[in-house]
Amino acid sequence: MSNAAAAGAQSTVQSVDRAITVLEVLADAGEAGVTDIARKLGVHKSTAFRLVAALEKRGLVEQNSERGKYRLGMGILHLAGATTASLDLVQESRPLCRALAAQTNETVNLAILSDGLALYLDQVSGSSALQSHNWVGQRIPLHATSNGKVLLSGLPDSEVARIVRRPLRAYTAETITAMKGLLAVLAAVRAEGHAVAVDEFEVGLTAVAAPVRDFHGDVIASVSVSGPTFRLDSDRLDGIVDNTKRTAASISTRLGWRASPTAKSW
Repeated sequence: MSNAAAAGAQSTVQSVDRAITVLEVLADAGEAGVTDIARKLGVHKSTAFRLVAALEKRGLVEQNSERGKYRLGMGILHLAGATTASLDLVQESRPLCRALAAQTNETVNLAILSDGLALYLDQVSGSSALQSHNWVGQRIPLHATSNGKVLLSGLPDSEVARIVRRPLRAYTAETITAMKGLLAVLAAVRAEGHAVAVDEFEVGLTAVAAPVRDFHGDVIASVSVSGPTFRLDSDRLDGIVDNTKRTAASISTRLGWRASPTAKSW
């Protein structure tokens, strides 16, 4: 890296650090003027104003029109709400995922939709899942996994076509690589209340997933059971599907979802 590039990178890091400090100052003080913020940061007033203006543009701070001082904006609530929702989801689902892992002796994962991929929030390993790979914090493709299909099933086809990354990559010979085929599978997932992926993301890996819903009935997450294909054969698959759907429904109930009398039991 050249000296100029290194200096630019350092400047960017410094700006980010100062912007975070602005948020901390407003969190502590409730509200503050540009002069006070500049003094706290040890910078010129014009520098403080540029930082505040950038944060205001993103909705992270807002100005009190009467006093001219700044306070935290509604954008902070959006970010905090997203974090709280994820933490609540993991907290409410963890005991049920542990029970599912104990029932099936396989690995149980909880995933959400994130930037066109499935993001794993939590994982519980069953007794048969020795040295299971830890997927927490990792993102995987939507079209080649049971979790991904369940997450997509909660969206209209037009939205699916917008967010799914194309071309659809073939991870194995069983991977769906045509959008028409994917949409047909998603229609079946919506009708049946679960998704199955056999050797689609990785040869020798089978997974079953079911939707987790919020109090509106929207699909906000997916819970899955995965294991070696030779263990999750046809003799076991139906039972695992039923257990997974019951677990997903129980998590949904904890989150406030109430199935209508005419809704399917899953």
